[in-house]
Amino acid sequence: MSQLRVEVHPGINSIPSEAWDRCAQNDALDNNPFISHAFLSVLEESGSVSAETGWQPQHLTIMGDNGNIIACAPLYLKSHSYGEYVFDWSWANAYERAGRAYYPKLQSAVPFSPVTGKRLLIAPTTPEQTKELRLALINAMLQILQQYEASSLHLTFTTEQEWHELKAAGLLARTGMQYHWENNNYQNFDDFLAALSSRKRKAIKKERRDAHSHGLEIKTLTGSDLTSEICDQFYQLYLSTVDKKYAHDYLNRDFFQLLGSKLGKKVILSTAWDYSYASPVMVAGALNLLGGDTLYGRNWGSHGHYPNLHFELCYYQAIDYAITHGLKRVEAGAQGEHKIQRGYLPNRTYSLHGISDPNFRDAIARFLQSENPAVDREIEMLCELRPFKK
Repeated sequence: MSQLRVEVHPGINSIPSEAWDRCAQNDALDNNPFISHAFLSVLEESGSVSAETGWQPQHLTIMGDNGNIIACAPLYLKSHSYGEYVFDWSWANAYERAGRAYYPKLQSAVPFSPVTGKRLLIAPTTPEQTKELRLALINAMLQILQQYEASSLHLTFTTEQEWHELKAAGLLARTGMQYHWENNNYQNFDDFLAALSSRKRKAIKKERRDAHSHGLEIKTLTGSDLTSEICDQFYQLYLSTVDKKYAHDYLNRDFFQLLGSKLGKKVILSTAWDYSYASPVMVAGALNLLGGDTLYGRNWGSHGHYPNLHFELCYYQAIDYAITHGLKRVEAGAQGEHKIQRGYLPNRTYSLHGISDPNFRDAIARFLQSENPAVDREIEMLCELRPFKK
C-alpha cells in the first residue's frame, strides 16, 4: 500500500457513487443510509449543505495502487457550530476570549444528522490495512487543518471502534448520550408491552388510545408513495415545528423532494391524515430512514395540537415497524428523557477532537476527564428509570 494517493473533493458528486458506497456499505447489516452517497448528495444538491450555509465540502478519497478508491471520508470546512448536536459552543467562546479564531474548523460528520455511523469509510480489506487507511485519512484531515489554519478537527457520532482506535492515536475522546429502543426478539407490539411493568404498560396503552381518538387515519408511506405532493406536505409540517421551537430550518423544500426521489425505499414516513376536508390533509408526520438492522428517527412535524399523537408516530409506530420487519433497534435521536418511559434507553455516543493549539488542547483534555465520567454516571442513573419488569 505504498502508492496511496489522497484527493480532496469540493462536492460529493465529484466522487463516483459506486466507489463511495463500496467503502461506506461494506457491512450489509450496517448499511447506514446517512453515509451513503445518495444521502450526502441530496444534502448538497438541495443547497442545504454548501459553503454558503457554512458547510463547505472537503471530502477525502484514497486511491490504491490500481487507481481504485479504497477509502473515503465525509469532511466539511465549517464557519459555525450549528447542525452538529455535539456541542462545542463553550470551546469556541473560550478560544475567542483568548484572542484566537475558532472558525473555520473541520468537521467529519453527516450534517444535521445526530446518527452514529462510520466516518472513516474503508473498502473491504484486511484489519491491518483498514487500520493503516484510517490513519491515512486522519493524517490527510490534519494536513487540511494546517492548510486552512483551522482551529480544530471534529469527528462526531463515530462508531465505538473508530473512537477507541483514534483515541489511542492521539485524538481527544468525548462521549455523549442518546435514546435507543432494542428489539428483544419481540413477536408483536403486545409482546413488547408484556415486558414492561404494569404501570408503564397501562400508560402506553392509554397514550395510544388517545392518539387514535382524534378521528385521524394513520398511514405508513414509503417508496413510490412519496410523491412530490407528499414530500411538499411533510416539508410544511417540518417548517411548522421549526417555527414552534424557534429552531433553524436547515433543510429546504428541495431536500425533501430529492430525498423522496433518491432514497424513497429507505424513507419510512409515519403520517396522520384528516379526511374531514374536501381533500385529505396530512396533519402530522414522523420521518425515519431505514438501515440494514436499524430504523433511524429524524424529523417530526404537525399542524395543530393532537394529544399523544407525537408519541404514537415518532415512537410507537417506529417500534411496531421494527418488530414487524425484524429490525434490531430504533434510534430516536438526541435529547428527551421522556423517551425512557416508552422503552427507549440511554446509550453512549462517541466523538473525537483534534485541537491545533497545544495549550487549548490540554485545557479541553482536562475538561473531558470530568465530563466523560459524568456522562457515564448520568446514563447509569437514567437506566434506573427503565420501564421494564425487574
